[in-house]
Amino acid sequence: MATFERKRTGPRSPKLFETEAELYNYAVGALGRITRTVMQLRRLLQRRVTPGESGVAMIEAVLTRLQAQQYLSDTRYAASYSALRKENQRLGKRRVAQDLMQKGVPAEVISRELELTYCDTDEETQARAFLARKRTRKPTDQRETARVFRMLARAGFSGSTAMKVLKQWDLDPEALAQLAEADL
Repeated sequence: MATFERKRTGPRSPKLFETEAELYNYAVGALGRITRTVMQLRRLLQRRVTPGESGVAMIEAVLTRLQAQQYLSDTRYAASYSALRKENQRLGKRRVAQDLMQKGVPAEVISRELELTYCDTDEETQARAFLARKRTRKPTDQRETARVFRMLARAGFSGSTAMKVLKQWDLDPEALAQLAEADL
């Protein structure tokens, strides 16, 4: 009788690279598939080398080489990411900054690139464009007003900007006053 072995159903352990050239080729392929920050690529490569000093040295050598060849740049990543989020998703400056921080971009790079990207943008106009993109209708009651306020806050707009946008819709002053108190 033939015996059958069960296939492994769990996650496979990744192939570990032994040389810097193999790791470099893997990194170039990963960057070819999607743009990444230095931190994201470092995390990806850490799973592909043996733990220890030799693995860390190999990762640092690959990252240095990629940066020298200008395949990897946090500044370029932040500039393109913030421009796309501003133009396509109409997000506010705070949200873009938070997203970039989570991706491991240094704070000074974030602040510099956001200043360049959002220098000619009025936050109130951007908030209105965001609501138009989301096809948000004028709120009819206090609950919907609070929902729109929270939506604007999640999108990275300040509370004062959200209040300005909501006031232009001639909403119930009592509902706006409660939102203003909750925002403080």
